[in-house]
Amino acid sequence: MSEVIFGLDTFGDVPVDDRGTPVSHARAIRQLVDEAVLADQLGVDVFTVGEHHRPEYSVSAPETVLAGMATRTSRIRLGSGVTVLSSDDPVRVFQRFATVDALSNGRAEVILGRGSFTESFPLFGYDLKDYDVLFEEKIELFARLLEEKPVTWKGTMRAPLVDADVYPKTEHGLKTWVGVGGTPQSVVRTAKYGFPLMLAIIGGQPERFTPFIDLYKRAAAKFDTTAWPVGMHSPGFIADTDDEAKEIFWPHYKVVRDRIGALRGWPPVRREEFEAETRNGSMYIGSPETVARRIARAVASLDVGRFDLIFTSGAQPISARLKAVELYGSKVVPMVREILAANGNAGAAA
Repeated sequence: MSEVIFGLDTFGDVPVDDRGTPVSHARAIRQLVDEAVLADQLGVDVFTVGEHHRPEYSVSAPETVLAGMATRTSRIRLGSGVTVLSSDDPVRVFQRFATVDALSNGRAEVILGRGSFTESFPLFGYDLKDYDVLFEEKIELFARLLEEKPVTWKGTMRAPLVDADVYPKTEHGLKTWVGVGGTPQSVVRTAKYGFPLMLAIIGGQPERFTPFIDLYKRAAAKFDTTAWPVGMHSPGFIADTDDEAKEIFWPHYKVVRDRIGALRGWPPVRREEFEAETRNGSMYIGSPETVARRIARAVASLDVGRFDLIFTSGAQPISARLKAVELYGSKVVPMVREILAANGNAGAAA
């Protein structure tokens, strides 16, 4: 079996400098490029950036940031995590990522999602009451566009296409995933179109997602599509020791978590909950040894082919973020591979 793919994921959180002052959105974007360059040098397999339209995040146009990364990296794959397809145009999404694919010499990939945040819908003139139908129609069109042939298509939420050819063409196709938060309908839809599945596992024990992986495989068999090795992404942070990683991560994480929670009716997060997640849940925070053991356990128990660490969740300092990227690439990933190999579970790469 092929080795598991390991990636780094970020929503483009705006960090603070070493004096504790938040940096500008422009500097935050440049910082992401520096982090991708470092990850590339360290042998990390994938670097993905998410789309958001909120003040605490810097990336609203992932593919533009990825294009900048493409010109400064040589081997690492570059993707979105996620592109909110529901509030975008499938034709333009394909064109932009095909352009990144050209700039990166075939290293681009896109993870499509419905969006757990909804700011993009009113911003781009969409009604939230159409949330489900927007994604269903647009993913159908996007799947057709990936064939890179003239498309005739008609839906209810955008103008029809008649024998429309879309450019630029890619040289080897555009790798496309679908990001799912854990709804059975989304899992089945992903299998229906034959896309690889990326599970957002951001809380609780990862093993609770096993039924979704089983559902994906059963649905792929039903639709006679490929049941690709499943990916997972989860938050985490790495420092020299467990205590240092927690103390760097926690205060900034609590700020952003409580801000979002206030909008969604969640109570403020408690330190006890945080500690429980770092011990047994889906937050991989600690020293390289601690994080490696916990990632290896999750990868083996779910039998996934890809693990992406969301290494920013709040305004952690720039220097600490760079250190976390360095430790992930130089220590965590090699240790996880060693643990999996020693246990006879190398995984299956997507």
